[in-house]
Formats: sequence, C-alpha cells, structure tokens
Amino acid sequence: MEKICTEGWAAVNLTLVTPEKAIKLAANDFFRQLLMEDGMQRNLKMEMLAGCGAGMCQVVVTCPMEMLKIQLQDAGRLAVRHQGLASATPSSRSFTTGSVSAHKHPSATLIARELLRTQGLAGLYTGLGATLLRDAPFSIIYFPLFANLNHLGLNELTGKASFAHSFVSGCAAGSIAAVTVTPLDVLKTRIQTLKKGLGEDVYSGIGDCARKLWTQEGPSAFMKGAGCRALVIAPLFGIAQGVYFIGIGECILKCFE
Repeated sequence: MEKICTEGWAAVNLTLVTPEKAIKLAANDFFRQLLMEDGMQRNLKMEMLAGCGAGMCQVVVTCPMEMLKIQLQDAGRLAVRHQGLASATPSSRSFTTGSVSAHKHPSATLIARELLRTQGLAGLYTGLGATLLRDAPFSIIYFPLFANLNHLGLNELTGKASFAHSFVSGCAAGSIAAVTVTPLDVLKTRIQTLKKGLGEDVYSGIGDCARKLWTQEGPSAFMKGAGCRALVIAPLFGIAQGVYFIGIGECILKCFE
C-alpha cells in the first residue's frame, strides 16, 4: 500500500510540476514586462506585484495537483484505519467519504474520478482560497528576492548570471520563501485532507482551521514540515531558475521555428 501511494503522488508531481513551474515563471515575466518599462529595472513594489500575479495564475494547476497529492499521501493511513474498524465491527460502514476501492487501490486517476463524480470540477479545487493564500505570498517573497540575488552575479558582457549563480540564488530564495509561508501551507494541507477519521477535526474555513490548530496543537504546529519544505523547494527552484535563465527554453523553441 505504501509503495502504491508513493508511486501515485510521485506521478502526480512529475506530471503537473512542469506546467506549474512554467506558468509561474512565464506569468512573472509577463507581469514584470507589463508593470515595468523594460522588465529589468529594480522596483521592489512592482516586482512584488508581478510575483503576486504569478502566484495567482499558478493555482490553476497547483490546487488540483496538491489535492490529488494529499489524498494519495493520506490513502495508506485511511486504508489501515478502515481495515482496523472493519475487523473490529464487521457490520460498520466506512467513516470516510469516497469509495472503498479508493482505499484498496489508490491512484491519482481513481481519486480524481471520484472527486469529479461526487463533487464535480469544484472537488479538484477544494481549498482554492487556502492555496492562493499560500502561493501568492510565496511568489511575492520569492521572485523579488531571487531577482535581486541573481542580479548580483550578472555578467556585464552577456547580461546574464552563470548557471551556478542562478542555481544558488534560486535555492536561497526558494528556501526562505518556503519557510516563511509554511504556516499557510499547514492550513492548506489540513483543509485539503478531505477524508477524516473518527475524532479528527473538520474545518469550516481557513479561520476555523487556524483557531483549532492554535488551541489544540499550539503555535509550533504552524511550522511543521518547514525544514522538509525548504529541502524540497530549494533545489527545485534552483534548477528551474538556472535552466530558465541560461536560455534553454529559448533554444528549444528556436528548433521549432
């Protein structure tokens, strides 16, 4: 079960992380060009506004990606609990939403179909507000910070930073932004965990989730997973920005002209 779940959410990430990063980077460049004369001058307010626009655009992909990933990561726990209750009380029904088959053979496709069948397209966008609340601040912090760090390594002849410098800048900016918005990511994850066990809280919104988390688990609960997020996001954004800034995308596009 654990292997199936791991393979499932890994497939979701591999499938959707590329368009998500492409939308984020392209949208940021678009808004920078729109808000600033040449898209290159240092203007912190405009850079933050461009980052906010990029963060809002990416949720089209990020929200369903996060929804499927969270359900797959949680499927193993639900299956164990379901089997335990079934053996204890054979006549009892599952306390979770969705089909029993989703617990036995979890997959992104099966979970997506179940959400679409039971809740429609809105099911894939459960927690959209919480996702926006995380992604917009992340991009507001990340893009201006990366731009200023990357600017320190610009080569006067080429007008670009080296791959190594862009990579390090992306890692540093990604780590800082990831840790900063971890409380918002915790709230988003709690809200998007649809299938609750007996005794587990159900949240009516972001405010309700924050209040219950604070009173029941304390302030430290808002920073759970901060280190792991930094370790994952740092190299991800380092590679993405390094590749983006050395112009590999432009070279690929020229091959199709």
